Amino acid sequence: MQFTRNRYFMVGMLLVMLGIQFRLVQSFVLNEPTTRTLAKITKQTPVASNSPSMTSFLMQVYPNPTKRVEPPRWLGLAMVAVGAVVALHAIAMPRQ
Repeated sequence: MQFTRNRYFMVGMLLVMLGIQFRLVQSFVLNEPTTRTLAKITKQTPVASNSPSMTSFLMQVYPNPTKRVEPPRWLGLAMVAVGAVVALHAIAMPRQ
């Protein structure tokens, strides 16, 4: 796949938009399947599986376990900066 000027511009704009979203949002709450998958990947015990006998009882009373992810504040600004550079590079590229 050849990267043309349109694709560079699209990637730059996506990075800018994602960066703005990361700047505006303070934290993300993952759903239950994503939390369990993340626990498997990082080899940590899931939130609700600390004691097997109480797990079934607690799952009836409390909601499913979720994880809160707080991205660093600088990540959004870095994505906006890199996206702006890529988009400006796409504008400066010669047309084919």
